[in-house]
Amino acid sequence: MPARLPDGDPAPTDGALPASARAGIGSRPFGVYVHVPFCATRCGYCDFNTYTASELGSDRAGRGGYVGAVLAELALARRVLGEAAPPAETVFFGGGTPTLLAPEELAEILGGIEATFGLTPGAEVTTEANPESVTPASLAALREAGFTRLSLGMQSAVPHVLATLDRTHTPGRAAEAAREARVTGFEHVSLDLIYGTPGESDDDWRASLDAALAAEPDHVSAYALIVEPGTRLAAQVRRGALPAPDDDALADRYEVADATLAATGLRWYEVSSWATGDDAACRHNLGYWRGGDWWGIGPGAHSHVGGVRWWNVLHPSTYAARLAGDASPAVGRELLDDDTRRVERVMLELRLAEGLPLAVLDAAGRTAAEQAVADGLATLADERLRLTLRGRLLADAVVRSLLG
Repeated sequence: MPARLPDGDPAPTDGALPASARAGIGSRPFGVYVHVPFCATRCGYCDFNTYTASELGSDRAGRGGYVGAVLAELALARRVLGEAAPPAETVFFGGGTPTLLAPEELAEILGGIEATFGLTPGAEVTTEANPESVTPASLAALREAGFTRLSLGMQSAVPHVLATLDRTHTPGRAAEAAREARVTGFEHVSLDLIYGTPGESDDDWRASLDAALAAEPDHVSAYALIVEPGTRLAAQVRRGALPAPDDDALADRYEVADATLAATGLRWYEVSSWATGDDAACRHNLGYWRGGDWWGIGPGAHSHVGGVRWWNVLHPSTYAARLAGDASPAVGRELLDDDTRRVERVMLELRLAEGLPLAVLDAAGRTAAEQAVADGLATLADERLRLTLRGRLLADAVVRSLLG
């Protein structure tokens, strides 16, 4: 089932931004996100805005017309942001499975981004990929086109865990693809893991971590399995076919991951992300967590510029039709007031190892911060609040206390 869009006000048909948002363009880091909503099959746990071939009713709705629609939205973005638009520091192709598109199509989109905004020297250009959707030849073509970072959806190295998640790649394919990416010259390679799948044992999780590390990535993301409403997994849990993830087991798995990754030189820089150093951290995601600007291209993509957040229509056919009619694909938006932006800053920056500046908190929040330190959930130094390992496990609770 595709993702749901949030509530909000109607977005203007021309995509215009208020003067308050345009005023600061260029003063904040700027990135471009490209949502590629196509998947070969639908994973049972996934609620992202994705579509398989059988779910798309026409070629215009599918991959055939996608690149043209993306280029049309880029032209719209340039008109909206104007001459003040800065070059992109990061570009991230997510999905879905971006690498279901041919390397030439991904290269054409990246070329469109460079022609529209420009890219800063040393720009980070990432694509997500499923392990079975890339080959040495396609990886070499992507690297030649300017992609610098590959993020592979490994999820697990254990056959029965992959089967429960409806993942179709073989257990060793992700590590093999990571090695192929290195050989073809990718500067950074990340592996994504999921822990807490029903039926996964402690030994299964350790085996997945060991397999991931054997591929020598410089970045690993590890996410607790969440049973999202409307997914096949949620239906299985609801009828008792599978048990729900156990909170205590999830906490144990996180601690094992942190210790195992740290022992091999991967340090946490965000609650669910570990990297070998600052240069290996995902700069695009850091832009989200630090409140930067980004334009989200594609069906269901979200954008943020200067305190205005908006989101596109979900279905590829509606997305393409709007752009063909010279209208913005945005369907809703919200103008974030100062209090909302402060709340979001607390929620996001506290997730980072660099911590949250105390100046962001009000008096009650500072008192709560002192209590979090006393409870062993955080440390306080240089006027920044940083989560401890125990605090990371209880991050949501710490945020609630800081916000009162």
